[in-house]
Amino acid sequence: MEISEKLLCLFSTEVSAEEDRYVIEVPRQEIETGDVDPGDVYRVALISRSEEASNGETTTTTTSQSQSAPSEPQPPVDVGETRYVEIEDIGKQGDGIARVERGYVIIVPGAEVGERVKIEVTEVKSNFAVGEIIEETF
Repeated sequence: MEISEKLLCLFSTEVSAEEDRYVIEVPRQEIETGDVDPGDVYRVALISRSEEASNGETTTTTTSQSQSAPSEPQPPVDVGETRYVEIEDIGKQGDGIARVERGYVIIVPGAEVGERVKIEVTEVKSNFAVGEIIEETF
């Protein structure tokens, strides 16, 4: 399956019925840490939890969470990974802020807005990571 570069977020959720319509809930984390804003209009793609395997058998994706709870997307970076990033903003404590896939935030201490740096990821949390500059301007 091809995934568009325009993808802003990816999560699992249920479709629920409400009177004369159906509702898809967006997790709070996608609004607070991603590029999704309440009130804006977005295209939504629904992907079935069951997929046809190449041999024609149906397989179902499962997670360790309960079926009713939406699964949280995994961070797109790992500790020790190196990345080339551009600093887009400065955080409240003066650290550089870079965004990668799905709007995931990487905090880069000592970086300035507009800098393009090579970093090594030193800490990974569900909604942000911390990276250390290993090469100035690339």
